[in-house]
Parts: sequence; structure tokens; C-alpha cells
Amino acid sequence: MLPILHRPRRLRESSVLREILRETTLNAYDFVQPLFISENVSQPKPIASMPGIFQLPLSSVAAEAERLRKAGVPAVLLFGIPKEKDTAASSAFDPDGVVQKTIRIIKDAVPDLLVITDVCLCEYMEHGHCGVVHKDGNHFHIANDESVEILARTAVSHAVAGADMVAPSDMMDGRVGAIREELDESGFERMPIMSYAAKFCSAMYGPFRDAAESAPQFGDRRSYQMDPGNALEALRETELDIDEGADIVMVKPGLPYLDILWRVKERFQKPAAVYNVSGEFSMVKAAAINGWIDEKRVVLETMTAFKRAGADMIITYWAQDLPQWLREQS
Repeated sequence: MLPILHRPRRLRESSVLREILRETTLNAYDFVQPLFISENVSQPKPIASMPGIFQLPLSSVAAEAERLRKAGVPAVLLFGIPKEKDTAASSAFDPDGVVQKTIRIIKDAVPDLLVITDVCLCEYMEHGHCGVVHKDGNHFHIANDESVEILARTAVSHAVAGADMVAPSDMMDGRVGAIREELDESGFERMPIMSYAAKFCSAMYGPFRDAAESAPQFGDRRSYQMDPGNALEALRETELDIDEGADIVMVKPGLPYLDILWRVKERFQKPAAVYNVSGEFSMVKAAAINGWIDEKRVVLETMTAFKRAGADMIITYWAQDLPQWLREQS
């Protein structure tokens, strides 16, 4: 007669034992809160497609930074919406640009809040693409090398302003190496780079583009963001970024690409980040508002899945809520 195999129910009956035996545990230092700072608003402006998220004026930055740090949030990721946009992304590297000003405000108000800056051009380009565009009639292409030069200049301007980490999200070829070189030559050898290494051309970025006012005015981003069906390409892209000097590699979006996150972590054994993107956030929010799901339980389960799959850092719009939710669990 075969032995009867019992599940360890007795161990699960004790809440203390459950905590001791849990393989994956969340803590507040896992999370990064994205912030949208706009030169075009005079007071916090709600983002309709992202309940609870706002465009903030510069005048609100210090108070928001203090609120987040007091809540237990360890880090923020900055996105800027400038007053002026053009075809050269001039505001991106302006020493008095919106992100540069925001960095200085936060560092004056809350020095121990880790400030990560998104390094991309889409918010600063009048056409909304992530690089310099050359057009020929109805056809256009992204000028990769010209774009990389601007990205590197932008990253250095963020470092000069006092950022703790830069995060290139554009997916231009060679941009991590160029940024590393420019940072080193400018005296920022110790500035870490978090690369959006595997950023897929996803349908889940819509609410973010509302928040950052960065939707492309023509075409799409398929030529420089990744095909959702390509896993091996994601590993190649990640390896290239590591070879160029990336300190942390990111997978974006999160939930549809848990397999990519797992492969990246297993293959390279590097610090890994994941971006729980706006579409993922807004779908859960909408379902919770309608009473179809328990928001807190769904979010905690989702964050556990990210960490279980290999994420050392989780960028999420729930970062402002999670420290309190985790305290309530303990």
C-alpha cells in the first residue's frame, strides 16, 4: 500500500510558523514610487486614467517627498513634463529643467529619499517619440546615434543636479555605454545606471502616456521597443546593457513578462527591477472601484509574484500604500 502524503496543514495553522516558513517576503524597501512633475500645473492635477495619481507642480514636490518618506517609501522615479517641447528635446538637458529642479527640491527637503530619474526624450519631444526623428514624407525613422548623444547629456545633467541613479528607458542601441562614458568623464564614476533592458512594445502604457503627456503624435514605437513575443531577444538586450555598464536591469511591463524577469535573474544574477506599469495599475483600480476584487490582497499577491520571480526592486504606483499595508499584515 502506498504511503499517504499529507500536506503540512499543521504548520500552516500557526501564523508565526507561516511567517517563518514563507519563502518570499515583501518589505517597504522593495518599492519605488513614480512621480510626475509638470511645469504646466499650479496645483496637483488628478490623472483620470490612474485613480489616486497626480501631476504635481514644483511647488508641491517638497511636501510630497516628505509625505512619501514619512509613509516609508524609500525611493522615487521622476518623470518631467516641461513647459516647452521641441524636436531637439532641449528641456531634457536644461540645467533648470523640470526634473533638474525637482531633484534639487527633493534633496533639500528629504536628503535620504533615493532619487532615480527616468532618462528618455518622449516627454520633451513635440512629436512624443523617444528619440530624434527624421521624416521623409509619410515615413520616419529614429536617428539612434543623435538620440544617444542627447540621452547621455541628459543623464549627466541629472547627476549634476544631485540624482542618486539614472534610468535610461528609451531603448536606443548603445545608450547605456554612452551614458556610462559621459558620466565617468564628468566625474560621476559612482553614479549607478538602472537600464530599461527589456522594454516591450506593450498596450499597457496608455494611462502613463496620459500622465506624462508623451503619446507619439504619429506612428508607434515598434521599431525601438521589443516585440512581446521575443524572449531570447530580451536576454540578448539585457546582456548588451550589462556589458555596457548597467548596474541594475529592468523588465517592463511586469505581469505579462514574469517569465522574462525570471530568465533575466537566473541567467545574469544581476540586481533586477520590474515596472508594474500604468495599465496594470489602472485595471486593478477599476476592478476594485467596481467592487469586483479586494485591491489590497490583489496588490500584495502581485508584488509577491514579482519578488518571487526575481525582482530586487519593484517600481509601482502602489509604493505609497504598500508600507502601511505591510505593517497591517505584521
